[in-house]
Amino acid sequence: MLNTTPTPSPPSSAQLQTRSLETVWHPCTQMKQHETYPLVPIVSGKGVWLYDAAGKRYLDSISSWWVNLFGHANPTINAAIRDQLEKIEHVMLAGFTHEPVVALSERLKTIAPGSLGHCFYASDGASAIEIALKMSFHYWLLCGQPQKNHFISLQNDYHGETLGALSVTDVAIFKETYAPLLRPCTHVPTPDWRYAEPGESAEAYALRAAAVLERHLADNHAQIAALILEPLVQGATGMGMYHPVYLQRAREICTRYQVHLIADEIAVGFGRTGTLFACNQADIAPDFLCLSKGLSGGYLPLSVVMTPDAIFQAFYDDKTARAFLHSHSHTGNALACRAALATLDIFERDQIIETNKTKAAYLNTIAAPLAAHPQVKNFRNCGMIWAFEVETNDHDFAAKCFQAGLEQQLILRPLGKTIYFMPPYIISEQEMDLLVDGTLHVLNTL
Repeated sequence: MLNTTPTPSPPSSAQLQTRSLETVWHPCTQMKQHETYPLVPIVSGKGVWLYDAAGKRYLDSISSWWVNLFGHANPTINAAIRDQLEKIEHVMLAGFTHEPVVALSERLKTIAPGSLGHCFYASDGASAIEIALKMSFHYWLLCGQPQKNHFISLQNDYHGETLGALSVTDVAIFKETYAPLLRPCTHVPTPDWRYAEPGESAEAYALRAAAVLERHLADNHAQIAALILEPLVQGATGMGMYHPVYLQRAREICTRYQVHLIADEIAVGFGRTGTLFACNQADIAPDFLCLSKGLSGGYLPLSVVMTPDAIFQAFYDDKTARAFLHSHSHTGNALACRAALATLDIFERDQIIETNKTKAAYLNTIAAPLAAHPQVKNFRNCGMIWAFEVETNDHDFAAKCFQAGLEQQLILRPLGKTIYFMPPYIISEQEMDLLVDGTLHVLNTL
């Protein structure tokens, strides 16, 4: 007999919004604001576009919190995950292993800067930061230097919102409430070129900031385990960008004073800055490389901390107590690793780094009217990241900009008064035209 049970109708936008507000506590959100600004209920995605329950589409110009590299419902990544589903979806990585995690580790070893040959997996960026911090401290402990248990980071750096990651973050709105729970951390001056003196070049300012770092380490290196930084682009505090010479000097200084260098490439890795890794532009290798977001193409939660053999060997011992006793239930998840392998396949197959250079040049050309807009200042670009500040006295600017962007089929989610673009790499010239034209319309109507 034929099944005559009617297919239930999909929920409407209003129904999804109501149900979500009744049950879901949304991240980085003052929930009461959704009384004024409704949620956007997304039901599907294709390429750079997200579609809501009413069939309206929105260009995902921020890659869904910077994770999506090759578009939604990418056929290559979809196929890899489907294939893996028929084999093994997950197995614990303590005492077991599987082909996807081994293959991914081998691939990462060949493409990472320097000799970062050992991969420790977790599920998200903040967890990767926690691992790197703990591993650095533990290394110095095993080496007989337990006093090296302090960390330093850059002014305006963001590394996550778990307690260890928040300790090395310099974003007041995130950490002030939780200050009693956090370890103290020193923040040295940012090399962000917006802080340069009039007439001072980005390179000169970066070198000046590096000189402060050197003085600090000269006086305090005996107590410092590591310097952690976001290479080239400081994301959450407004896409601050700086000259690669700072990374070169930081590497030299950390080596001289026996302080680890932790590179948080969670947001900027995998081509965002124009090279596969931001550290490539300074020709340096950190002691710990933290990766997430684009690692799986934005599909599944996955992060990794990569370290060289010298750090790995400090933990290699007959005694269990000398092991790095840290774990996550979904460490090295097979489905996520297959998504990551498919993502790396696309990089190779489609020569993404070179293709992105052409796309970045096109967007920079068509964005000239945007850069010249009377309300825009500090228009800047690094690889496939663009940002600028909007001069306005409207304290509700970010929320209004977001709503106005939706009317132009755009997802714009300003960081304060900083508008930024970080689109999927598959964005077309026509879609870039829409992004720039729509943003100009938003600026002219707010």
